Amino acid sequence: MTEVKTKATTASVDDFLESIPNEQVQRDCQTIVQIMQRATNSSAKMWGSIIGFGSYHYQYASGREADWMRIGFSPRKQNIVLYISEGYQEYQELMSQLGKHSVGKSCLYI
Repeated sequence: MTEVKTKATTASVDDFLESIPNEQVQRDCQTIVQIMQRATNSSAKMWGSIIGFGSYHYQYASGREADWMRIGFSPRKQNIVLYISEGYQEYQELMSQLGKHSVGKSCLYI
């Protein structure tokens, strides 16, 4: 069985945020960190190139197991991507209030 590559690390969230070249995106990400910390009551941790909050253990029907963040986000080249383990299907009313965005199964691209 292959091992999950994205795991919590001891890398510095502050260093990661400071490395973002676009100052507006950097400020937006710092704000998202504050919001997600308050919402989860969890500290920010680096999960590869994703900033994650909280964690849970899951097991697929195949038997594969892993730990994953409850919520997280990452500044990507085109968008800031928000990750929520439950997905966004039940939040359609809230989603309709967002500006330009797109969604994947568990990803919100803003």
